[in-house]
Amino acid sequence: MPHVEIKYSDNLDIDINKIFDAVEKIINKNDLSAGECKSRAYPCSQYKYSHILITVSLLTKPHRDKVFTDNLSAEIEKAIKVHLKQSLYFSLNIEYSLDYYTTNIHSVEGDKLQSMDDNDENMLAVIKL
Repeated sequence: MPHVEIKYSDNLDIDINKIFDAVEKIINKNDLSAGECKSRAYPCSQYKYSHILITVSLLTKPHRDKVFTDNLSAEIEKAIKVHLKQSLYFSLNIEYSLDYYTTNIHSVEGDKLQSMDDNDENMLAVIKL
């Protein structure tokens, strides 16, 4: 269950949801076991210099080695920069969880949690229009 956090100066003209979708797609293309990528963004109105910081957090797994991480980083950077229309300082960090990190799903009866499958269904509905 990856996480993506994006912190950026609010003078940037970007579509954060497109970046979220691109990063989730890349992570799952490179690792089918990854699953939904919980994403959140924090625009900042007080800053010095136009910038963006993307942090991708992943569980530690044996196949997520240096080669995997280097390739993932390069692919994510390239995909994000397609959506950046202004000059800025760019930072990307891929980090791995520590031994005592807990992640799971808390389900409440009668409440549906959105998943990647829901996004695929929504995209199919839009394509049919």
